Amino acid sequence: MAGPIPPWPGDFVTLETGQLFVRMAAAVPDPGAVPDPGARPGPGSAEPAVFVHGLGGSARNWTDLMDLLSHPGPPPGPAGPVLDCEAPDLPGFGHSPVPVSHDYSIRAHAQAVIALIDEGGRWPVHLVGNSLGGAVCTRVAARRPDLIRTLTLVSPALPDLRPRIGPLRVAAASLPGLGPWALRHLETVPAERRTAQTIRELYGDPSLLHPDRFREEVEEVIRRDGVGYQAEALLGSARAIVAEYLRWGPATLWRDAARVTAPTLVIHGSEDRLVNPATAGRAARAFHSARVVVLPKVGHVAMMERPDEVARIMRLFLAQAGDGQAATRASGMPGHPTAGPGELNQVSS
Repeated sequence: MAGPIPPWPGDFVTLETGQLFVRMAAAVPDPGAVPDPGARPGPGSAEPAVFVHGLGGSARNWTDLMDLLSHPGPPPGPAGPVLDCEAPDLPGFGHSPVPVSHDYSIRAHAQAVIALIDEGGRWPVHLVGNSLGGAVCTRVAARRPDLIRTLTLVSPALPDLRPRIGPLRVAAASLPGLGPWALRHLETVPAERRTAQTIRELYGDPSLLHPDRFREEVEEVIRRDGVGYQAEALLGSARAIVAEYLRWGPATLWRDAARVTAPTLVIHGSEDRLVNPATAGRAARAFHSARVVVLPKVGHVAMMERPDEVARIMRLFLAQAGDGQAATRASGMPGHPTAGPGELNQVSS
């Protein structure tokens, strides 16, 4: 098993909403070129993309997918665009400090992502989100359609009240008293055991995680134990997800999904223990122009478990979206004819 690439380097970006730590992978359009891991994407180099992680995650969750999408795809695969990739640590996660407002709502996270895109001055972007990040990206795409070229969601945490063990644990962790006690107890468990349990919950096949990646995750768990605000960020964001699941009326995430005008790709894993893959059908109906894929034998973090497959699907989607948008501009008609609403594709590994 070949060793994995290291996490992409990053830097702090100061925004109106506070500081974010952002990892960057500049596009390498020439297959023979050697990438510069310290280069920040610049104007005019390639189409920009922003990747948003899930609850308890960080920008490192996108390491392998960013590597694949910042390089041309292997022939004879689809020739989607080569992307300039940026992935922020959401406020309070990874290396990003807590937000000044101490607000971890979906709205606040969305404002941070919008501020990052605005600050970069390169939009519209291809926006990609996983789990909590998928909910955040859905809200961003609904409220600021001018910023979004396409939307890709990997196991997005969109409201679903059917009882499942994973979501019930998140709901329990959000309760006053119980949540803080559970996190304090969890920190007494060795980092290796916590990491192994997390991988079992997130992956359909935990054996696909490279041993070096496992060691990186253990080191990150130990580092996060020492920052002093991990519980605040986790509890605040968990409560935000629960609040969105229980919200009614015109401000729900499903209403936001219906407002999204950008071409949308939704990827689920059939073995996801946290987000019910059955919501793929509702997503296919809810988004204006959606292509929905369910990957068999894959868990909650398909971009980590099967980055090659996710990259292949995204390249095809982005190529089709680009063709559709070009046709739309040529005809002068509004819309995004990349895929019919409600289309559901089953893809085998």
